[in-house]
Amino acid sequence: MNATRTRVQRRPVHGVVLLDKPIGLSSNDALQKVKWLLRAEKAGHTGTLDPLATGVLPLCFGAATKFSQLQLDAPKTYEALVCLGATTTTGDAEGDVVQNWELGAAERAALTAQRLAQVAAQFTGDIQQVPPMYSALKRDGKALYEYARAGITIEREARAVTIYRLELTICEDEQSFIAIKMVVQCSKGTYVRTLAEDIGTALGAGAHLRSLRRVETGGIDLSGTVTIEQIEATPDAERLQYVLSVDTLLAAHTRVTLDGDNAARFLSGLRRRGEWADADAVAVYGDVSTVRPEACQSFGVAGHSLQGSVGANDDPPALLGVAHIRARELIPDRLLSPIEIQQILEGTPRPQASGILETS
Repeated sequence: MNATRTRVQRRPVHGVVLLDKPIGLSSNDALQKVKWLLRAEKAGHTGTLDPLATGVLPLCFGAATKFSQLQLDAPKTYEALVCLGATTTTGDAEGDVVQNWELGAAERAALTAQRLAQVAAQFTGDIQQVPPMYSALKRDGKALYEYARAGITIEREARAVTIYRLELTICEDEQSFIAIKMVVQCSKGTYVRTLAEDIGTALGAGAHLRSLRRVETGGIDLSGTVTIEQIEATPDAERLQYVLSVDTLLAAHTRVTLDGDNAARFLSGLRRRGEWADADAVAVYGDVSTVRPEACQSFGVAGHSLQGSVGANDDPPALLGVAHIRARELIPDRLLSPIEIQQILEGTPRPQASGILETS
């Protein structure tokens, strides 16, 4: 007899969950788990973390998915433990050992703070990296790791990445093997496993990644994160408390607020003029409670959709989208839809404290 399957009733969820991803799950596995727990209709993550890695992984729901690219492109900070004396097939602890180095007293004595500082300087700034075979990069429609598992090595071209900060400190791992604690802030596209291997090569000791934790991405750190276990332990009716507002992803944006008529025109994709300084990243808000019905109709939604029970006059302005400013023109880049704005106003997630700047 087949067991009865319970159909999950999906709902519109708009906002961001700052997840502390556990070890062993891929980014997509973690996303799908949280999406199911929230019963959300639409979701996406902001950059992959290997199953070996843990740490901050912003998950975007609904309207927030429109701004996920901002986090994909943002610098990221990791704390890693790099094991010296051995290289592996995968560049991390999950692979088979390829080569061992004997690290005697003389070799250990040579790993001074001054030597580590020299190597850190060597790998700081704009550098070239050859992507590892165990990666999701595609060649002829297949991921490189598929070739690697079949014992096939594909020629890869070096790619430019940027290391903004690199700190190396000698330590021991839990098995008392000599290791390096590494703190690195880097650009998108950086493979920390490859960086660990290259540092081992520079030290003449060989190395692989023992552990990896993302502690910050695009200004978002671990302080506001939640675990999957916390969400699971929370009753279904209370789980939306972990969903932060959409503009959590826009903390570094300049803020511009439009009145009702200008908000409606901006939402229709029209540029607006004002006394604004040039800015590349602008979070645009509007007082939708004063949007005239005929203005709403001009961008395809009945006026009452943004009036009446939502957007009362004493409510804060609603997020409309992001833009940039050139020559005193506010130019739309990504816009929320009227239905997304309505749904957000009807069930606004708690805001994330941010450093959004207000401009006139």
